[in-house]
Amino acid sequence: MTIAQLSTAAAGLLSAVDEKVATWIVVGLATAGVIIRPFRWPEAVWAVTGAILLVLCGLMSIPDAWTGIAKGLDVYLFLTGMMLLSELARKEGLFDWLAALATAAAKGSPTRLFTLIYIVGAVVTVFLSNDATAVVLTPAVYAATQAAKIANPLPYLFICAFIANAASFVLPISNPANLVVFGGGHMPPLTDWLRTFALPSCLSIGATYVVLRLTQRRALMSEEVATDVVRPALSSCGKLAAGGIAITALVLIGASAWGVDLGLPTVVSGLATAAFVLLLKREGPAGLIRDISWSVLPLVAGLFVLVEALDRTGVIRLLSDELKRAAAAAPGEAAAGAGIIVALASNLVNNLPAGLVAGSAVQAADVPKVVAGAVLIGIDLGPNLSVTGSLATILWLTALRREGQDVGAWPFLKLGLLVMPAALVPAITGLLLTG
Repeated sequence: MTIAQLSTAAAGLLSAVDEKVATWIVVGLATAGVIIRPFRWPEAVWAVTGAILLVLCGLMSIPDAWTGIAKGLDVYLFLTGMMLLSELARKEGLFDWLAALATAAAKGSPTRLFTLIYIVGAVVTVFLSNDATAVVLTPAVYAATQAAKIANPLPYLFICAFIANAASFVLPISNPANLVVFGGGHMPPLTDWLRTFALPSCLSIGATYVVLRLTQRRALMSEEVATDVVRPALSSCGKLAAGGIAITALVLIGASAWGVDLGLPTVVSGLATAAFVLLLKREGPAGLIRDISWSVLPLVAGLFVLVEALDRTGVIRLLSDELKRAAAAAPGEAAAGAGIIVALASNLVNNLPAGLVAGSAVQAADVPKVVAGAVLIGIDLGPNLSVTGSLATILWLTALRREGQDVGAWPFLKLGLLVMPAALVPAITGLLLTG
């Protein structure tokens, strides 16, 4: 049976069902698959399956699906560049070298090592984005725990997941979702951004640190950090990889200041760094390409198709109308309510599709900036509740699995129930005070 015949048959089965309801059902099931991962299949399988079902069932045309996929081009380029840089750094021993430095600086104190990793995580998130923290920092932190001979690395690895979201609205480049919410000419100047989000960011970062330290104190107290760690020499290729990451950070800051999309500069930086390293080593790219976790790209593409399908059911128009009405009546209450609702919704459907939907609604409604800011905080910070709340956390999970570690949905949720609200409420309060 051909694809056309399958599509006709599926459309016939759905003839008695409202197309909007059918679309919501398919999108809901696909999203549930991404979150729950039945049979422990990768998240990408469920997102792509949902996208294919929408087309086969006649709920979405192939051109419309391609339109959804094309909207994610900048994200694909950004992730590709970051994954190239991360894999280069891992292969060239940069993570092992940084791990030895961090362990030596800790001087045998698990709490000092915890704080050092948290500070580094905040800096990486601010200047390289939350996805970079998940992709680049996670393997470095795992290497540090191994160098320090720590039996339970999870308290330190949790930092990478939570700080990736907690510090992701310090700058526009700290999270690609920021560019979605304030896209289409709505991005405020950098000085205005800092005035708006400086206090909420400080409150978010501080509250997240306090809760993580308190919840992990027992595990930290039971560990000993080795002090006799041999510091490996950093090769020329390792230095080149480090330089590539540093230059990428500067490029991203410049791109953000000029209002340029981040994807192309990131992938160009990653490809250039890879080319220099491979030329210096006189190696081909096959090994580097083989070891990158490419499954994240079809996952993102599938999510973009699901959002495109939702958009065509009129959901975004309905949300924008309601948001505009609430903002006109009481901007402060609308901001707080929208921020909390979006934060929770990000965990139900992942903050990438939630950000796309909410960002489109915000731009269509043309709401006050305090409302848009609260929505952005909800999208950025809300995913700290669940293990699949954000793309950064999914990337973090992928990095953990490569190191032989795994975190289930329930253990993460128990911690997220404490961490996320403790940061979200002060952050939105700070926004209302400054907004």
